[in-house]
Amino acid sequence: MGGGPRVPYPKHVWSPAGGWYAQPANWKRNTAVFMGVIIGITAFTWKLSGELEYRHKMPEPGSFFPSRYWSRQYKEYEAERRAKAEGKSDS
Repeated sequence: MGGGPRVPYPKHVWSPAGGWYAQPANWKRNTAVFMGVIIGITAFTWKLSGELEYRHKMPEPGSFFPSRYWSRQYKEYEAERRAKAEGKSDS
């Protein structure tokens, strides 16, 4: 299995991917570091998106939309709505 022996290749050719039969010794660490970078960028983008999201019309109460859990504007709106509801129930 494996397609036979390795074929001869030119040693003077440079490749950004490592060339023929590349298997860097620290590939696991490189993969873990890069995955950490990807997760960090994704988390930053997610947080920034939640802070900058703006809705001109709020959704109906009880309707489902995923960004309700991380949108800053919606969290503030819900807090105001709860405060108004508690104020009315105290009166």
